[in-house]
Amino acid sequence: MKLFSYIRYFFYIANNWNISIAWYIIKQEVKGEKKYGIHTTGVDELKQLEEKGIDITHTTIYMPSSYELLEDLFSQLNASPTKSLTHFLDIGCGKGRALCVAAHQGIPKVTGIDLAKELSDAAKENLAATKQKIPSLNYNVINNDAFYFEIPADVDCIFLFNPFDEIIMSGVVNNIVKSLKKHRRKIIVLYINPLQKQLFSRVGFKETWHTKKMEYLEAVIMEN
Repeated sequence: MKLFSYIRYFFYIANNWNISIAWYIIKQEVKGEKKYGIHTTGVDELKQLEEKGIDITHTTIYMPSSYELLEDLFSQLNASPTKSLTHFLDIGCGKGRALCVAAHQGIPKVTGIDLAKELSDAAKENLAATKQKIPSLNYNVINNDAFYFEIPADVDCIFLFNPFDEIIMSGVVNNIVKSLKKHRRKIIVLYINPLQKQLFSRVGFKETWHTKKMEYLEAVIMEN
């Protein structure tokens, strides 16, 4: 089953990007899936949502974030003793890869939200497997539209892997601003393929770290 997922994912990336990136990513996929004991590799174009009459105009397809980029982001956070995180929120969580990695990085509470029920259910399965390794983990996965999602008061880290276009992301940023006005605190944003990072800059978030390994493999950390 996993072998088929790897092959299908390889050809998808090779056809849409290039073979060099495909080989690079697949090697990371095999290593990461084995390390964390989860099953998140693959692509979902969300056609099942469209068939149900759900508008997917402003969403992007499901692709998991690079394990290497995820670990690089957490390495930057862990390098600073002042950045001890308590509640990690993944907006557009897909199958829960970032949530599971966050749990292994020692974050005690993780929450994911995704519009697709099939992806949300897969995230729950992967988090249940992660909880077997980390019994103290507190996790929640919500099947809902991120545009209307109220950011919990204790969230101090938000993860995004280019899940929406500018229209939905504007709503998400507004929700973050509303949460900050109600509950003043530090929020760190981990953003992979940050196509709308200017929306965060406009409301006071500053870029504190950036990396770009290859085309499409880019990440930033932004803080308010």
